[in-house]
Amino acid sequence: MKTRTPLIAGNWKMYKTPPEAAETARAVAAAAAGAAGVEVMIAPSFVCLTETAKALAGTGVFLGAQDIFWETEGAFTGEVSGPMLKAAGCSHVIVGHSERRQFFGETDESVNKKTRAAIREGLIPVVCVGETKAEREGGLTLKVLDRQVRRGLEGLSLETVVVAYEPVWAIGTGLTATADQAQESHAFIRSVLGEAAGKNVAEGLRILYGGSVKPGNAASLMAMPDIDGALVGGASLSAESFGGIIRFGG
Repeated sequence: MKTRTPLIAGNWKMYKTPPEAAETARAVAAAAAGAAGVEVMIAPSFVCLTETAKALAGTGVFLGAQDIFWETEGAFTGEVSGPMLKAAGCSHVIVGHSERRQFFGETDESVNKKTRAAIREGLIPVVCVGETKAEREGGLTLKVLDRQVRRGLEGLSLETVVVAYEPVWAIGTGLTATADQAQESHAFIRSVLGEAAGKNVAEGLRILYGGSVKPGNAASLMAMPDIDGALVGGASLSAESFGGIIRFGG
């Protein structure tokens, strides 16, 4: 039986102005108020963090950022550092999302550096891994996951790390891995983590599923023994649909 506390995280990507984010955050907090035994986090864009933090104050819903740079300060135009995120009210940060890898050149090495920076600043990193459609069809899923997990987390203390398995072919496509497909990948990721950090650490580490999660499929996914929550994209933009996922479809 799982003893890990589920985490339901919303990645708002490049949506919502600060007033819109604050309004939705208050509605999410209201929806999450009756959900026991689950943690909830939302990650708006950088410009929305301060207003969203105010909206979430005292609610128990955590605030996350969508990215982090590995230096604490310097001449890095357009980047945001861990101390800045902490000062804005963040407790979590998403690292290595497939869209960052696809459009902005993220690599396993940069994911490692960013995860290290998050840990150094006391932020909880949500580290994303996952295969593309071509890689799955080519039978490379486990090879890709093995590489991303080992290189992305190499040399790091993993006690506070959260991993998010996001099959790239299921992100924003309406396609979803079946519960059994997701469980197979989650179990494999946990086995790799066990080899890297020890079985006790791996058993305590949360692995989220991401990829077209909706209220209608949340319960079947969450019933799997190695799925410890969800990283939700489009369905997190509405407090109503996100609330349904927080309640696992109930």
